[in-house]
Amino acid sequence: MSLPITREQALQLVHQYNTEPSDLNHYRESEAIMGALAERVGEDAAYWSMLGLLHDIDWGLTKDDSKLHLTKAPDILRQAGFDEQFIQVILSHGYGWDCAGLQDMRRSQKIEFALASAETVTGLIYAYALMRRGIEGMEVSGLKKKMKDKRFSAAINREVIMECEKIGLPLDEFLALAIKAMQGIAHEIGLGALATKD
Repeated sequence: MSLPITREQALQLVHQYNTEPSDLNHYRESEAIMGALAERVGEDAAYWSMLGLLHDIDWGLTKDDSKLHLTKAPDILRQAGFDEQFIQVILSHGYGWDCAGLQDMRRSQKIEFALASAETVTGLIYAYALMRRGIEGMEVSGLKKKMKDKRFSAAINREVIMECEKIGLPLDEFLALAIKAMQGIAHEIGLGALATKD
């Protein structure tokens, strides 16, 4: 699976359309988890990582009206040289949401389930890390308790996180992989402080 631009060029593209630090952290977290997932299931890590990095490329342009999210992404990505297959995977993480006319669409491919579950779990992990003052030492058991508590980060769709099972990973293994991936970039995303215990 070939990519038309380098990671450095992709980062420049992200910064061209996005400036909010929390958004930039989310893209970096999604990239890290997607790369780890690809390695785990024997897929192209560079390609999957790029999907994670660019999945919300137009969010900085559309966040004031979330229904417009993913309407500008296809043209941005086409201009950067990405093919329709890559663009369709990007769009798939919006399936089921009221944006870009994607509400009635449903994911069907492993790579689509991977992107949706990966980018969604970042919010749960980040919120839990903030609560416990860091991500180091985070345990799957503690994260699962927060996942079961529907009041904790209530906007995060637990069913989308569970789509990890559709790529062949049990929830515990997926959460462990995601935590480790985000721990690896903790200082880049503001989670490098000493943690409390779970």
